[in-house]
Amino acid sequence: MRKMLGLTALIGGLVAASTAQADITIGFVTSLSGPGSSIGIPYGRGIQAAMEYKNEVNGEKIKLIQLDDGSDPSAATRNARKLIEEEKVDLLIGTATAPSTIAMLAVATELKVPMIAVSPVIGQPNPADQWGISVPQPASLLVKVVADRMKRDAMKNIGYIGFSDAWGDLVYNGAKAVEAEDGIKVLTNERYARVDTSVTGQILKVLAVRPDAVLIGGSGTQGALPLLALGERGFKGKTYGTVALVNPDFVRVGGKSAEGIQVSAGPVIVAEQLPDSHFAKKLALEFRAAFLKANNVPTTDGFSAYSFDGWRIFTSAAERALKTAKPGTVEFRKALRDEILATKELSGVHAVYNFKPGAYHGVDERALVIVRLNNGAWTYEP
Repeated sequence: MRKMLGLTALIGGLVAASTAQADITIGFVTSLSGPGSSIGIPYGRGIQAAMEYKNEVNGEKIKLIQLDDGSDPSAATRNARKLIEEEKVDLLIGTATAPSTIAMLAVATELKVPMIAVSPVIGQPNPADQWGISVPQPASLLVKVVADRMKRDAMKNIGYIGFSDAWGDLVYNGAKAVEAEDGIKVLTNERYARVDTSVTGQILKVLAVRPDAVLIGGSGTQGALPLLALGERGFKGKTYGTVALVNPDFVRVGGKSAEGIQVSAGPVIVAEQLPDSHFAKKLALEFRAAFLKANNVPTTDGFSAYSFDGWRIFTSAAERALKTAKPGTVEFRKALRDEILATKELSGVHAVYNFKPGAYHGVDERALVIVRLNNGAWTYEP
């Protein structure tokens, strides 16, 4: 009888172990501290909303492991290696800044684990060895939509100031790429670090060229610094930016100086203002409800929604990948990668996603609307 009980217990343990191994394990990295935390914290809240919205795929439970990279690319690299080598994750999602995201993607590619980036990445991947995609609208598209609005507003001479890193490069290069098409001229290329507390010198150089408008290539709290400096010097021209500025800390710090800025952003930002027929409206309202339930506060940013859309891309791909492989295996990682790259016409709250090998981004102009900051709130500008 004892032998029988022992055998039963052993079988039960093996079944339990088998079930545990079948969990889909996701490694999520964001910046909960450091200069990127004003956007990293929303990313983290967004992933909690995503888990609230869907926490299993085809009966397989999802296990989420979250780490803080402190806004440091080297820490992001260490986190990615830890998650892959020690935690045996099936997928990486992250992180809050472009430099750290690029660092994570290098590890994912080296160790052959699929990654969904929630910050923009640069370049064209090798289609034969591509392990990552990027959820956000690429800077080139973000800036193209803003430049189209500048043209409509009859702006011609543009001053530029942005971060002295990959994100600042992406916005500046995007603006330069559409100069001829939209009839604008970018006259300056002023930069500042994410940890800087003043941009007075850079703004004086921007104002020296007498621009019609100023384009901001920053994000989060630090994205407000140029606007504060412009406001202190009585600048009356128009200001423009990207979705990277749609953040409650930016609105709070920018105050009156940020009023009137126009940015290109995903439709989720103004979900309730969209027509009922819009692809993002119903899902965006469901996302907001899940966010409130998971975090006990309403969402007021665009970053958390990138985490949510990344989760949708993952769960949709996982449904297909599970038909051919089990989580925790090399075969599942590859199948998941292949299915992510095969995503077609998947609606999210920011965009309709279509991916293919050889490209990190998979969105078109449906992913963007223009919103203006009016009395501290973002309003839809058709």
